Amino acid sequence: MAKVDFTEDGQQKTFEDFACSPDLTAGLHGQLTFTSVYNSFLSVTAFLGNALILIALHKESSLHPPSKLLLRSLAATDLCVGLISEPLAVVYAISVVNEQWNICPHLTVASFITSYILCGVSVETMTAISVDRLLALLLGLRYRQVVTLKRTYAIVFTLWVSPALFSAMYFWNPLITMWYSIIGIFLCLIISIFSYTKIFFTLRHHQNQVQGHVQQPNQSNQLNIARYKKAVSTAIWLQLTLVARYLPFSIAEALKANSGLSSSVYHRWIYTGSLVFLNSSLNPILYCWKLEEVRRAVKDTIRQVFCHIL
Repeated sequence: MAKVDFTEDGQQKTFEDFACSPDLTAGLHGQLTFTSVYNSFLSVTAFLGNALILIALHKESSLHPPSKLLLRSLAATDLCVGLISEPLAVVYAISVVNEQWNICPHLTVASFITSYILCGVSVETMTAISVDRLLALLLGLRYRQVVTLKRTYAIVFTLWVSPALFSAMYFWNPLITMWYSIIGIFLCLIISIFSYTKIFFTLRHHQNQVQGHVQQPNQSNQLNIARYKKAVSTAIWLQLTLVARYLPFSIAEALKANSGLSSSVYHRWIYTGSLVFLNSSLNPILYCWKLEEVRRAVKDTIRQVFCHIL
């Protein structure tokens, strides 16, 4: 594995050497214990919440299949975060607290790789959802011809493969993986901001046309604005929660890549990483809040589960 300079004194060491360093983690056992309990709770809520969402999306037939596929991909990503990434982060923190330095480096690498893959898929899928909503508005009736299920499957496949490839670069040079996450997150945010800004101005222009009687509504090709706004509202809320949690992590990553992994940077990295995990538990709540069809399917699923138990 390549040696990368993460120190302030120029000593060449790998990332896992520092993440499992007694000097770096000294005095942080209380914080690591807290994040272990916190991430354990989030692991359970993320897994159960997104499992319910996946069942609900499977039952729901009113959503456009390509759009539903993107939501299912996002929910599957969040479920894997709760099932894989968060437990690995918990076990890593426990290994540091218990000073199990022989297994700590392996847990660091496993947690690092899985978290970067799944978080990368999550960010890119959110960006794809914003572009999907923009195309639904701009293409009108042509949307269903252009955005097909087959093409969406190809996009989802790409969204999963690209983070996996760049995360695998960690074994050659960890800085490539870190800068990929930093640049990738900011690029995705720019695309999403552009998409939602374009949506906002297009909707406002459409509303002004209707109010000013510039054009007569044509029922055969008029977009269902009310339903569309609800879908856009859901996507925007998902995007806002993602920004609120990934932006601090990106800043911590940039500090780690530029100035090295000092104790203060490590402290910020641990907490911002846990903040990113929170996103996987909040997304199912947003689905149920903003999508009536999903909320109804989730209620039916929970009711059926309780009926079988009782």
